[in-house]
Amino acid sequence: MISVILFIEKKARSIEKRYRFTLSTLLVAGVMFVSTFFRFDTAMYFIPIFILVAYVATYFSVLEGIEKIEWFMLFLMPVALLISFYFFYFLFPVRWLTRLPFLIVFAVSVYAILLSSNIFNVGVEKSLQLYRAAFSVNYLYQTLIMFLTLNVVFSLNLNFALNALIVFAISFVLSLQLFWTIKLKLSVEREIVYFAFFLSYLLSQVALALSFVPLNTSIFALFLTASYYSLAGLMYTHLDQRLFKETMREYLIVLGFVLLIVLLSLNW
Repeated sequence: MISVILFIEKKARSIEKRYRFTLSTLLVAGVMFVSTFFRFDTAMYFIPIFILVAYVATYFSVLEGIEKIEWFMLFLMPVALLISFYFFYFLFPVRWLTRLPFLIVFAVSVYAILLSSNIFNVGVEKSLQLYRAAFSVNYLYQTLIMFLTLNVVFSLNLNFALNALIVFAISFVLSLQLFWTIKLKLSVEREIVYFAFFLSYLLSQVALALSFVPLNTSIFALFLTASYYSLAGLMYTHLDQRLFKETMREYLIVLGFVLLIVLLSLNW
């Protein structure tokens, strides 16, 4: 069995990475395409398949040099992207007019995330444009995943405790991966865990409080996503020793603007 795996790996390495990214994207998009023909109550069967396919696709794309905590950090975003898009799809009317654009956006997103995971695996210098591009893409899709997932969660009309718990879990995992990309080590530093926990606790308390406010589901999700974007960005720049006044102003303006939208959407 091991010899077969090694043979497959050897053959895979002979394929250029851009072709491996394309093949992996087609595989993941194909699985998503098939899943759109099934009803929501089949999700429990598709989730394990999604996780397996996302891991296989990511491993086939990255392939070399995966060690220790990278087996979690490099694979987290492809898995999260696949699952969040899958659940969010059921909020759309099921027809070809929505299915095709959805699949195109999803495929482009998968390709971008696989490229970012590969760059993080290579561990390029943070001064290089390549790393900054990978971080920006990773951060962008983290906020997108947060928004899509929370839209689905809040549409289920769960009680306040479950809302807070789910928000804590999602934000902790995502922020842990985001803060890990600062140094790209083979282990997770204690300071990173503390910051991820603190951020997740803050967001869970916001979710707890807003559960008692009559907000539209999308507005609820938007505000928590903006809060994640702003707080995670501030903490990231602090950990990376790049927290300047201009940076703080940028994140706080985004949060303030979304807060204004929330206030205007309330039924006074």
